[in-house]
Amino acid sequence: MSSLITRSHLFDDLLRDFNTGFYVRPLHGDPLPSPDKIKIDVKESAELFTVHAELPGVNKNDIKVAVDGNMVTVSAEVKQFDARGRDEKSLREERYFGTVSRSFQLGTEVDEGHASAKYENGILTLTLPKKQGTGSRQLKID
Repeated sequence: MSSLITRSHLFDDLLRDFNTGFYVRPLHGDPLPSPDKIKIDVKESAELFTVHAELPGVNKNDIKVAVDGNMVTVSAEVKQFDARGRDEKSLREERYFGTVSRSFQLGTEVDEGHASAKYENGILTLTLPKKQGTGSRQLKID
């Protein structure tokens, strides 16, 4: 009986999407981002790291950045909801509240005292200078 046909994950995904709202469209666009959906670009120069993180629709006051050595954590509280009028009948409500975060490690420790963050147009930009004197050195063997 090794010739039995099994369902693929693609078919399961199609059925799941069909059953959970094929006929009723979401009332607003973006669902709550998951940690792997916070897109991050990291660039390195000799003196610093530059990080760009996409956090669209998040209030600047709801973003937190923590730096511990070479570990960086970006977290944000996401609040999305739809408004409706008093005489409207609600067919489906999608309100998203929650916290998302993403952590990553850099090649060297960060000088937290000189680090800076800027949030503009949904993009968080971190400027993370490298800590001086933390590089590895090779030991002379006697």
